[in-house]
Amino acid sequence: MTEKGEGIRSGCRVVMHFAIHLEDGTLVESSFGGEPLEFTVGDGTLVEGIERTLEGLRSGETRAFEIGPGEGYGYPDPDNLHTLARSGFPGEMDPEPGLVVGFTTPSGEELAGVVQSVEGDQIVVDFSHPLAGHQLRFEVEVLEVACPE
Repeated sequence: MTEKGEGIRSGCRVVMHFAIHLEDGTLVESSFGGEPLEFTVGDGTLVEGIERTLEGLRSGETRAFEIGPGEGYGYPDPDNLHTLARSGFPGEMDPEPGLVVGFTTPSGEELAGVVQSVEGDQIVVDFSHPLAGHQLRFEVEVLEVACPE
C-alpha cells in the first residue's frame, strides 16, 4: 500500500461510487446509495477509456466526465444484428424496440441484446454492447485508492 494521497494508476485497487447517464439524462446504472464498486485498474471491470478518465484522481475526489463512444463502449456493429424467431422469446415477454433482453449462449455465457425492430414473427436484435454509440456522462466519487509499491 502507498501513502493516502496517491492518485489512481494501473494496478491500483479503487473503491468508488459511480453513476452512468445517457446523453438524454437517463440513468443507466448507479452505486450511489448502495454498495460501492471495488476493482483493480486494468482488470477489465471498466472499459479502458473510462479507466483513463480516472487516472490521477485521489481518495475523496468527485468528478464528472463526458465519455464518447470511441472511449466508452464503441459503436454499434452491423454484424451484431440478428433476426430471431418470436418463438425463441418467453411467451409473457412483449418484445418492443429498445427493450434490453438477456440471452444465454450455448456455452453458458450471458449476453445482452437490444430489440431493434419487430416484424410479425421476426425480431431483430442488436448484440452490440447496449451502451454502444452513446455519449455518456460518468460521475464518480473516489472513496479509496490503494496502489502497489
